[in-house]
Amino acid sequence: MNYQETLDWLFSQLPMYQRQGKAAYKADLNNTLDLDKYFDHPHRKFKSIHVAGTNGKGSTSHMLASVLQESGYKVGLYTSPHLKDFRERIRINGQMISEDFVLRFIEDHHLKFEELKPSFFEMTVSMAFDYFAKENIDIAIVEVGMGGRLDSTNIIEPDISIITNIGLDHTAFLGNSLSEIAKEKAGIIKKDTPVVIGETHSETEAVFRKFAKENKSEIYFADKYYFCDYGMLSIDNKQIFNIKKDDKIIYQDLKLDLLGIYQKKNLLTVLRSINLLIEKKYKITNKSIYKGLENVSKNTGLQGRWQLLGDNPTIVCDTAHNLDGITLVVNQIKQTPYKNLHIVFGVVDDKNIDSILKILPTNAKYYFAKANIPRALDQKILKEKANSYGLLGNEYKNVQEALKKAKKNASLNDLIFIGGSTFVVAEVI
Repeated sequence: MNYQETLDWLFSQLPMYQRQGKAAYKADLNNTLDLDKYFDHPHRKFKSIHVAGTNGKGSTSHMLASVLQESGYKVGLYTSPHLKDFRERIRINGQMISEDFVLRFIEDHHLKFEELKPSFFEMTVSMAFDYFAKENIDIAIVEVGMGGRLDSTNIIEPDISIITNIGLDHTAFLGNSLSEIAKEKAGIIKKDTPVVIGETHSETEAVFRKFAKENKSEIYFADKYYFCDYGMLSIDNKQIFNIKKDDKIIYQDLKLDLLGIYQKKNLLTVLRSINLLIEKKYKITNKSIYKGLENVSKNTGLQGRWQLLGDNPTIVCDTAHNLDGITLVVNQIKQTPYKNLHIVFGVVDDKNIDSILKILPTNAKYYFAKANIPRALDQKILKEKANSYGLLGNEYKNVQEALKKAKKNASLNDLIFIGGSTFVVAEVI
């Protein structure tokens, strides 16, 4: 097989949650443990940091990877899903895994995969860990796919665990309340391993403290340690923050190249985690912290987080896809100057779409579209539901057609926002 044929096999033969939804979900670690043994436990050959959470885990992972990279470490980064290229999921110092490694990995081990029938995610995790071990990395930043307790990544023994926040997402798998979801996310808390919680919440704090106590793990709440009241935009289009601790500025004029205003929450989580890494004798200087955070996208290839795609009109996309994430995006839209607002919007069909539609701006012209995946909600159904909430616009058979029409209708001082789903954003980047 050539590389494209290998990818086609990978996507078509194995269940893939991002495309199929619940049918691809495996509620145990049996396959993961079997594959880990088969590959001779590659995750034991490098250090790691484990990152879970409802929102922000991707940004947090990339920020940490960038800082560690600037500190001179060889850093593996495992995230999901990808936007355009499967290889985005597995990187070392920002460079994607080679096509040749992906091809050879499938060729060499396809008989094992056909025997075991692992999910797409189970196999991808095995590929990442095998690649990292073979490339002799120093440390891997490993992002949880979904949940935590039963996630395929949850075989690692990290130096620290991070849980960014808890929101209502993937409720069909993780539970219908914040405390139930927190229990699943808390499954990444390991014995005698410190855990950083990004956001304190009355409904989840006790859950995390209980799990930490049971595992004799020190627990740290980032938003109780650091404080950031606002950020400014620099002339080179980066956010500038003053980070305080006990009313004293600890990091002054800290630049971040990620433009979402919600990133200040992730930033506090990253900085608190860096404190713990330094305590564990990682060689991380203030210079590498500043440089790493200023160059996250450049160093790691992160895309889709309040990403500016064009000017005159302003065109922005964001991968936020659940109620908490889209709430933050809507707040940022409100703070963005524009004459008229155009929103290219599509969702997958297993989301609680009503709660999302309720908070979307009614002063926008909508372009409802269906992303090119089986899970995408039909644009006609989406338009009908949206209309009942006063969100008016037309339907389009695909994202590109919707964006083309939005560009045609927009004037120079307008704002075009593209979002609702990772897969909608993937089609425009």
